[in-house]
Amino acid sequence: MTTFPDPSNARIPGMIKSERRPGLVEAAEDVTVFLKPLIKSPKIEVGEFTYYNDTENAAGFEDSNVLYAYGPERLVIGKFCCLAMGTKFIMSPGTDYHMPGGTTSYPFFIFGGSWLEKTADLLPSLPSKGDIVVGNDVWIGREAVIMPGVTIGDGAVIGARSLVTSDVAPYTVVGGNPAKEIKKRLPDEDIDRMLRIAWWDWPAEVVTEHVRTIWSGTPSELEELAKKIGRLAR
Repeated sequence: MTTFPDPSNARIPGMIKSERRPGLVEAAEDVTVFLKPLIKSPKIEVGEFTYYNDTENAAGFEDSNVLYAYGPERLVIGKFCCLAMGTKFIMSPGTDYHMPGGTTSYPFFIFGGSWLEKTADLLPSLPSKGDIVVGNDVWIGREAVIMPGVTIGDGAVIGARSLVTSDVAPYTVVGGNPAKEIKKRLPDEDIDRMLRIAWWDWPAEVVTEHVRTIWSGTPSELEELAKKIGRLAR
């Protein structure tokens, strides 16, 4: 019988529990959650099987980890991403509303009253760095911070406590403050292979059938598999 976790259920009852952390055994299903079923905001989109791990409040991701989300900008996260505890996404209002182009970074308008009345006409012209977009199969390390307008490519890895201020190319490892490229995970020709294979877009049943090759095979082996089953993008 083929089984795999249900992406429509935030709780993951089949997860392996760590015997070395007995205090978390009973709560393991609440420590790691699939995010898609928990998202309520229309400005946040999360793909299937993307999970968030947090020993304190994993289910509170939308409120605690997506900050300053009161503008039109969106947060888009792909499928099969791994988000470690403390990952934060800073949406555009958290930075851009402080820098309207004048001489101060003080956001007078947010306090209402005459300050708002005298500056309201300037609000439509406030700058915006745009959406934050995270690709598929991205691993974001513990307490990393992703700044407004950043795009993170498929297969990228973000080091723990990194501050990501600029775009990250697919299958690239970055780290530091600000985050800089550490290395490419794969040679360029293999990155091209992986982007054409796009295994994260395969039906869950197909992923499950071939999970061993996806997890441990080489890009060339996965390419041959994708050709064989008719899943290779041209």
